[in-house]
Amino acid sequence: MSNLQFHQFRGTEGYVASRALQDVVNVAIALERPLLLKGEPGTGKTLLAHHIAEALDMEIILWNVKSTTKARDGLYTYDTVQRLNDARFGDGDVKDIRHYIKYGPLGRAFASGKRVVLLIDEVDKADIEFPNDLLFELDEMRFHVLETDEWVKADQRPVVIVTSNSEKELPDAFLRRCVFHYIDFPDEAQMRAIIEVHFPDLGVELMGKACKIFFGLREVPGLRKRPSTSELLDWIRVLLASGAKLPEGDVPSLESVPFLGALVKMQEDTETLSRHANRPADVRTAGRRFFS
Repeated sequence: MSNLQFHQFRGTEGYVASRALQDVVNVAIALERPLLLKGEPGTGKTLLAHHIAEALDMEIILWNVKSTTKARDGLYTYDTVQRLNDARFGDGDVKDIRHYIKYGPLGRAFASGKRVVLLIDEVDKADIEFPNDLLFELDEMRFHVLETDEWVKADQRPVVIVTSNSEKELPDAFLRRCVFHYIDFPDEAQMRAIIEVHFPDLGVELMGKACKIFFGLREVPGLRKRPSTSELLDWIRVLLASGAKLPEGDVPSLESVPFLGALVKMQEDTETLSRHANRPADVRTAGRRFFS
């Protein structure tokens, strides 16, 4: 591995990355393999790609995958409708098919002429064959344009970041080609560091109360969607903008938490919290006690 070039990604001022995450990013860049990121929603998988691009001073190209996305969409499309219209109305040079070839995100990353960050976001939303259909292109960093019989090849391999929320199992052949990392949810110490990045003047008392309530909510059993980091930051932003005060004491009641809807986004979870709050104290306790 002596010939590998390690970029020293160490996070940015706006992204607090654990040492394990820093290391795996640098390994993926050095090996020139896609970095597959998993983790519960709100752990910063998508945001990480933006900050890798910032730290390495690279352009980022986004490919937001949907249930209808096909691998070919990322390569190029041939605009036959525009060519037909041009042929009918005499606009444009219809003989040059290249004018009607439009690159997708993967195609633009290959054709950019410089190294870029390519984010393939939520790859598991697409059909199960979608990752397999990209194996050749991600291995060879080139693809064939059938209409012009030309090959588009990357001069420099892009830094490929792939995110997944584990909605579907990914094929083994695709996994073998990736460097994998599961982003653990931040513990309280790391969460405080993240909050300080976004709210450097936040008081110690508010920081402590907000973290206690937030982590207490996450520990309540039965929640379908536990509050995420982004929701905690939104909640703190609302608290600061409104001037609302968090309840005093070690064991706040559910009703005393202001703007709970910024943290809890599902009616089912609101009902779960209400049921949990009305249970006996020995049943309510889950890790740290939250409800009175």
